[in-house]
Amino acid sequence: MAARAASPKRLSAFLSSPKVIPFSPANYCTNILGESPVLVRDFIHAALYHPEHGYFSQRSGSVGVLDRSIKFHQLEGRKAYMKHLDAIYKQSDSSWFTPVELFKPWYAHGIAEAILRTANLSIPLKIYEIGGGSGTCAKGVMDYIKLNAPTRVYDNMTYTSVEISSSLSKIQLETVGEVHSHSAKFRVECRDASDPNGWGVEQQPCWVIMLEVLDNLPHDLIYSENQVSPWMEVWVQQRHDTSDFSELYKPLHDPLIGSCMEILDLAKDGTTRGTMAGSVAKSIWSKIFPRPRRCWLPTGCLKLLRVLHGALPKMSLIASDFSYLPDVRIPGERAPLVASKEHGKSSDLNSYLDAKGDADIFFPTDFRLLERIDHYCSGWWKPQEDNSSKKGRKRRTLALDTASFMEEFGLPSKTRTRDGYNPMLDDFKNTKFYLSVPTHNIK
Repeated sequence: MAARAASPKRLSAFLSSPKVIPFSPANYCTNILGESPVLVRDFIHAALYHPEHGYFSQRSGSVGVLDRSIKFHQLEGRKAYMKHLDAIYKQSDSSWFTPVELFKPWYAHGIAEAILRTANLSIPLKIYEIGGGSGTCAKGVMDYIKLNAPTRVYDNMTYTSVEISSSLSKIQLETVGEVHSHSAKFRVECRDASDPNGWGVEQQPCWVIMLEVLDNLPHDLIYSENQVSPWMEVWVQQRHDTSDFSELYKPLHDPLIGSCMEILDLAKDGTTRGTMAGSVAKSIWSKIFPRPRRCWLPTGCLKLLRVLHGALPKMSLIASDFSYLPDVRIPGERAPLVASKEHGKSSDLNSYLDAKGDADIFFPTDFRLLERIDHYCSGWWKPQEDNSSKKGRKRRTLALDTASFMEEFGLPSKTRTRDGYNPMLDDFKNTKFYLSVPTHNIK
């Protein structure tokens, strides 16, 4: 769930190379599904999070932790930084490091500053983090608040990490516990954040942090035989007496897929809005040159935000993720990268069906679509309705590229090398931050 810095050689491609875990036969398993077909989102969830065979399960070592912060001001420039990063990877068994780890504590300090500028500090500060990794973000945020906020803010704050991995939950407690005073304010809840049964209803304002979470949320896939044929749900089934998986197409029925298609303004019958002449021309063209269509739907994001808005109606959200991914081989709009690593060499796979617990699956985030889903889940925006007459939005939203965010809230001088090169600003050009805060328009 983190922005990838898997290889210094691929760092020049905007650090978008996949996070990968060393492959061994013991890690590989085709038993991630039962006998019945499942929706694509359930296949992806099993491939990534199956309690025994999933990619992230019981693999705490995949999340790299630096022994000490990088002294950027001692490095001459990009070449020296790449050499230093290469040395870090050779000394570590980890396959990837998150931006909050590479640029600690400054990356987390920028997030903390954004929270302090926006939060109502007259009431106790409550922070939730979804998918907290090794706990570096939590510790950095709490460190900054302790040093820079009024004493009462730190004394009364709480920080809750909602983490699906039991092994990472333990590491988070150890990391944050390095500062004794943090321990009483920090707790980890080992559960799936998208499960509504794990939440109550918190009526007080709070902050939710999600760093590189959206990219690993399960997606659904819909398929159409040509440009005008109806969309169909894609299901995954295991081929009889083999270890391979195949796709199965069914008529649209799933409510979550239907809601996502509404938000995207996708007609279920496969048609698009336009003139009658345009529709006729498209129909003729599809018969002459039929072209199958595939569309990936962020149903995992929709489900998570629906749960969060229901449980935390006054939450403020800060999320960071990929805005695009280069060199994607898998077809379809918003298609993922699927990558594995064998004998120390990483490789991109040609199909998501090849991910059976040994490969990462991660998606780009369409930040305009994320904003629409956010407004939809808040109850302000409804598809197919005229929303212009409503008095005001329930949320104020803003998307910033990582460099702009850190220049506004962080201390980018701390990650600058001697010749002016700044990897935090220069190398993560395919990532953005999304901020969403509630307004007073609650009706």
